[in-house]
Amino acid sequence: MERLTLPSGGAAAVDDYLEYRRIVGDDDGGKLFTPEEYEEYKKKVLPMRLQNRLFVSWRSPTGMDCKLVGPETLCFCTHRYKQHKTDFETIPQQRPISLPCRVTGCPCRTYLYVPLNGTQPIRCRCKHFADQHSAAAGFICNVCAPSIEFLDSPVTTMDHPFLKSFQASSSSSPETLTDVGTSSQVSSIKRPEEDDMAFFERRYQERIKMEKVAKQKGKAPLPSSKKPS
Repeated sequence: MERLTLPSGGAAAVDDYLEYRRIVGDDDGGKLFTPEEYEEYKKKVLPMRLQNRLFVSWRSPTGMDCKLVGPETLCFCTHRYKQHKTDFETIPQQRPISLPCRVTGCPCRTYLYVPLNGTQPIRCRCKHFADQHSAAAGFICNVCAPSIEFLDSPVTTMDHPFLKSFQASSSSSPETLTDVGTSSQVSSIKRPEEDDMAFFERRYQERIKMEKVAKQKGKAPLPSSKKPS
């Protein structure tokens, strides 16, 4: 590890910068305030923060866990609490108070704490992590959510499982299904009276029978009978 050597008074300068960053945050727009601007900022903001300070906390629906949100606590949008609007001249009357993200281009409208499962991030019911979702209202999954073009596409016979099994691979160049292919596709459809175990057992026995027939005829094993995608 590299050792940093500070000149005389360097440690005090680092402490002053850390204090400046805790007070100002990103309000300077990436350009440091002059000493005069910094003093004016403190005179305006610090009394307002003391009078209208917000305390944000989270509690699980079962009441078994809670969290006091701090400046570095991450939001659903992956930005920190201190990067959201937290300074108010007067406290808004509506509840909950909206704390939009101030990062340029972020669609987050209010701070939302995302709890952890131990040390691991939680997963949505779609099996993807919270940071794989959009921060905009609706919180659509960026991995598995269909696009607007897909939702606006017309419904065809390929969208129905039963019709899809008899649909040719290409609508522009239809192909004639063989007897084996047709029977295989019909057989791959689960029957109403079958449970899962009976369906898989029937498919397994059919596969064994087809392989035996292929060996007797001196042919290669038939390809796996999967539904066309």
